[in-house]
Amino acid sequence: MANDIRVCDKCKHMKMKTSVAKLQKLAPNDEIGVVSCKSYCGPCARYAFVFINGRYVKGTSEDDAIEKASKYIKK
Repeated sequence: MANDIRVCDKCKHMKMKTSVAKLQKLAPNDEIGVVSCKSYCGPCARYAFVFINGRYVKGTSEDDAIEKASKYIKK
């Protein structure tokens, strides 16, 4: 079952190179999408976040957001 995983390339709390690599380890058969700004200026300024299967998952850091998002990955 495919997962819909997306990260914003404008987020100040996520590094694209490392976050995409970490997400691909969690869902190796799925493509990680990179989206432009989604106008979440409030949360984006304060938190790292990942869109996963229709959910907006935030964390205090890149690793925290990815860890929280991992429970929404469909196996």
